[in-house]
Amino acid sequence: MPYVNIRITPGATEAQKAELIAGATDLLVKVLNKNPATTFVIIDEVQTEDWGIGGESVAARNRKAAAG
Repeated sequence: MPYVNIRITPGATEAQKAELIAGATDLLVKVLNKNPATTFVIIDEVQTEDWGIGGESVAARNRKAAAG
């Protein structure tokens, strides 16, 4: 019973999330011959202030980029 956890920042549409779920499932079927009926895919949306890169949050990086 495979379990895939995808973490993204907010902004993906329902259709995009559906494509991620289908794509991850298809990949496990293709590569590992897993049963899609027992493959779980969870998408967690992590707020940009809770996601850090290079010592600062994505929210802070986005503010800096917007300020120019």
